[in-house]
Amino acid sequence: MTVAQAKRTSAAEGDARIKSLIALIDNLTVLVAEENAELAKGLPASRLKQVDEKNRLAEVFERTVAECAAGTTSLHVRDRLLREQLMERILKLRVAMDENLVRLRAAIEASNRRIEAVMQAIREQIAAVSPYGASGRVAARAVSSGTSRSA
Repeated sequence: MTVAQAKRTSAAEGDARIKSLIALIDNLTVLVAEENAELAKGLPASRLKQVDEKNRLAEVFERTVAECAAGTTSLHVRDRLLREQLMERILKLRVAMDENLVRLRAAIEASNRRIEAVMQAIREQIAAVSPYGASGRVAARAVSSGTSRSA
């Protein structure tokens, strides 16, 4: 294999890796957008169907980024158009992930408020039937007694 052939093969492999990464980012962006739409409807984060697949794709993406940062994988893109596509996709993913973070935080806060409301209702119900007062002593209960005179 000549040097020129090796460079073409290396460039083709690099382009294939970039195209694969762009496809991964596109899939991840679609999943995050779907999740954001469901979160916008008020669905709890625990009921979202995209979570497992989003986590799987995010792990692959994070691993690729970590390999690039460590220098074990190179993503040198010679094709300007391909490089622009990659950057555009990364920016779209970042926008979607920023929105996702905001929506997930709101969903968690809403879940916490629901949990607190349920816990407060339980505490009130327990307090209403508990024979003990706040001091831990048996609380005096008001007793109603009536008399009936009938002759």
